[in-house]
Amino acid sequence: MIGGGPLCRLAAVCLLVALCLPAAPCRADPPAAPAQTQVLTVPVPPPAPAPAPESSSWSRWLNPATAPFIPVPLIGVDPNSGTTLGLLPTWVATNEDHEIDRIIAPDVLHNPYFGYGMHARVYSYDSSDEQSSVIAGIQERVERQFDAEYQIGRLREQRWSATYSLDYNRDGTPRFFGVGNNSPAIDQTNYTNGQAQAQAQLGLNLTHTWQLQYTVRMLEDDVTPGTLERIATLESHFGRILGVGTTKELLNRLAIVYDTRDDLTVPSRGMLWVAYGGLASRGGAFNNSLFSESGVDGRGFWPLDANTVLASHVALRYLLSSHAVPFWALSGIGGGESVIGGEQPLRGFGAGRFYDRDSFSTSFELRHKALSFNADSTLVDVEVGPFVDLGRVFARNSTFPIDQLHQVYGVGFRGIARPFVVGYVDIGHGSEGFAVFTGLNYPF
Repeated sequence: MIGGGPLCRLAAVCLLVALCLPAAPCRADPPAAPAQTQVLTVPVPPPAPAPAPESSSWSRWLNPATAPFIPVPLIGVDPNSGTTLGLLPTWVATNEDHEIDRIIAPDVLHNPYFGYGMHARVYSYDSSDEQSSVIAGIQERVERQFDAEYQIGRLREQRWSATYSLDYNRDGTPRFFGVGNNSPAIDQTNYTNGQAQAQAQLGLNLTHTWQLQYTVRMLEDDVTPGTLERIATLESHFGRILGVGTTKELLNRLAIVYDTRDDLTVPSRGMLWVAYGGLASRGGAFNNSLFSESGVDGRGFWPLDANTVLASHVALRYLLSSHAVPFWALSGIGGGESVIGGEQPLRGFGAGRFYDRDSFSTSFELRHKALSFNADSTLVDVEVGPFVDLGRVFARNSTFPIDQLHQVYGVGFRGIARPFVVGYVDIGHGSEGFAVFTGLNYPF
């Protein structure tokens, strides 16, 4: 998985690479040979070429054509973490088909909340069927991260598919505004979240289209006081609510998956539907129930012409039962990404903006390829996608899900290096102003 964090971790590296790499220079045709005449001429030796001006060492390192790596400027903007600036030197390896098969992308950065820091990242695209990634990072204050993921059987051509992940994140940016669809912005609080998680997801491929999927997740979550200046800590405003302190969770989830998409990374037609149900318990004890859940997540893609795709997403999640459930395990909307069975996008608000037992979310995007060019032997598409996000949370199962929806309107810019890499920058506007999100992969 590609984790979140102060700069949404890898801040749309593909899009930034696309903008920083120059297209292959055009070569002028050689001048036509002059017509032969009967005049005798004395050959004159060609003049010696003028020496090329020596470029300074700084200009060499900052020029993508001469630098030993792609010097990507790192600009991360997020409603919760503010603006992060830095440098992301990126090495991109391609195979014989000019497809990206590895990205190595460390960084050095500065964030006004957490000081200077660095990350190391390796994304490996061994094939369309097998992929992996490792991310590790640290900052002067609070922030720590380690994420590793391995996927095999992505194409569902064999009997089994599997995804394994191991994550640890200590994040100082989360916000909590209270529970409910109308939680006011004035109640904003901050907390520090330390989360360790191990997850395995196994899929039994009944056919290429139908899959029976089982997910097991072991999680330990530690909510401690926030560290951001001029923002109240969660406990000072809401007291010691459920979820403050350390909570252990064991989640077992079973899902039926229907998938007809023509591509897993850059789909242009087809649908993905996931219907799921799950049971979470405390500390690995099955008889100590935390909550039970059920939900559905659907994504559809319809090509309107050769360069335009209408993409849609809908998600509905219910907590059927709950026993002292922590606030962070409630259904949530906000932020820039969709997680099946988890938080859903509302790209005019920060992550975790609205929490309650149940949630509804839907999005529409018009993804239009604006231009394409060759960069470092890889074809890059630049895509523009106006979007609409709608969503709400609610406390009772009997509530009509599409009433009193929060609305966000915006536009996304994406850089696509097929077949595996999509980098995005999404700018949304909601009732509380503008928000900007960056990351890898489509939001849904």
